[in-house]
Amino acid sequence: MYFRVMEPKKAVLVVQDFLYATSQLAQTTLRSTLGEVELDDLLSEREKLNLRLQEIIDRRTDSWGIKVQMVEMKHVDLPENMQRAIAKQAEAERERRAKVIHAEGEYQAADKLLKAADIISTNPQALQLRFLGTLAEIATEQNSTIIFPLPLAESFYVQKGKNISTGNDKKQKLKRTPTFKLSACFNFHRNTN
Repeated sequence: MYFRVMEPKKAVLVVQDFLYATSQLAQTTLRSTLGEVELDDLLSEREKLNLRLQEIIDRRTDSWGIKVQMVEMKHVDLPENMQRAIAKQAEAERERRAKVIHAEGEYQAADKLLKAADIISTNPQALQLRFLGTLAEIATEQNSTIIFPLPLAESFYVQKGKNISTGNDKKQKLKRTPTFKLSACFNFHRNTN
């Protein structure tokens, strides 16, 4: 702390020892101010704290004829139990920030997936390409066997016996053709030689 005696009579008559009194006032103000501040602020906003201390001390020493010109914190010693408490607080704050960042990432990913789904839903070929791309990704792992159904034809009925030209309907005979169902099994082997 740097200060000047502006009114020597007040500095001698109002207070018994202005050097000691100013020093004690600075220490007390420092302790009370730092008790109100979080560790992050203590480390990141040191200039603001210095100005705040200067204003408080200057206001209180004004009646003594002393003008505080500058206050600068150089080193702060904290008790061990206070250091542990501050460390726990800082750890909790870091975890909170990490969770917020993670949640924002999830939100952005969901937004992108929604937009991609809208694009894919307008074009069926895009969905097939995405499906094949997923298979290619799965196949890059170790040896994989992938089983999935591939319907080649649905059940269909052929209607016979209707005379369209005369409008006379004969008894309709429905002929059921066989349903084709096929399951494909692909083995993807990666050559490790």
